[in-house]
Amino acid sequence: MNLNYFTNLTWQDGMKDLIDILIVSYVIYKLLVLIRGTRAVQLLKGIFVLVIAWAVSSWFNLYTLEWLMNQMFTFGVLALVIIFQPELRRALEQIGRGKLFGSRSANEMDETGRVIGELIKAVNYMSRRKIGALIVFERTTGLNEYIESGIAMHSRISSELLINIFIPNTPLHDGAVIVQGGDIAAAACYLPLSENPFISKELGTRHRAAIGISEVGDAISVIVSEETGDVSLAINGQIVRNINEESMISKLFEELQPKEKREFRSFWKRKGDNHG
Repeated sequence: MNLNYFTNLTWQDGMKDLIDILIVSYVIYKLLVLIRGTRAVQLLKGIFVLVIAWAVSSWFNLYTLEWLMNQMFTFGVLALVIIFQPELRRALEQIGRGKLFGSRSANEMDETGRVIGELIKAVNYMSRRKIGALIVFERTTGLNEYIESGIAMHSRISSELLINIFIPNTPLHDGAVIVQGGDIAAAACYLPLSENPFISKELGTRHRAAIGISEVGDAISVIVSEETGDVSLAINGQIVRNINEESMISKLFEELQPKEKREFRSFWKRKGDNHG
C-alpha cells in the first residue's frame, strides 16, 4: 500500500473516496440481490473458478494455460453479455421503473395485503369443496430451481386463477404453485419431499413437499388437504395443521411483509420486552 496516499490525504478526498466505495458497494449488493435464486449464480461460480485458474497459471508460469485464460477473458465480455442477457434485461427494466435502487414503499404493503386476501378467498373455496392445493411463497431464498420444474405462468395472483389451477383433472392441478412477489411464477412445480422421520404418517405427499421446501430455505407453504379440506401452514420445517383463518392471516402478514418492516417491529417489540 502506498503510504504517501495517507500522508497527502485531505478530509475532502477522504470523504470523496468513502462515498465512491459506498456507491460501488451498494451497486454490487443490488446486483447480487438481482441474480439471487437464478441460474446466474451458478455461472458466477464457474467464472470464479476460471479466475482462480488464471491466477494459478500466472503464479506458476503455466504458459499454455495462461494463454488459454487470456484468450478466454479477451472474448469473455461479449460472452457474459450473451449469457446474462435475461438478468441484464431484468436489471434495465427495474432501472426504468425506478425499482433497482428504490426502497420498499407502502405500495408493497398494500400488495402484500392484496395477495393474502386473494389467497384466503381461494383457500376458503377449496377447503369447503376439499380441493387439494399447495401454494408456496418465495422469500429470501430463491426458488428458481423449482420454478423451472413446472409450467411458467408469470401471472398476477388472483383467487379465481388459483382455484382454476387446482381444479381436479386439469393439466396444472398436480404439483405446487410458486408465488414470487404478487405473481404466480409457475404451476405444477416439483418440490423436494421432507425426510423427517417424525412427520405424522397421516400426512401425504403434498404435506411432505410443503415441509420439504420450507426445510431447504425460508419459503412458506399453504396446504389444503384433499381428504379433509383442512388448511395447514408449513414454515421452517414445521407444519401447523388445521390452522384457523385469523391465525393464518396474521402469520402470513408477519412473514411476507417487507423485511425492513419486520425488523422495525421486532426492534420495538424487543424494546418493549426489555422495559417490561
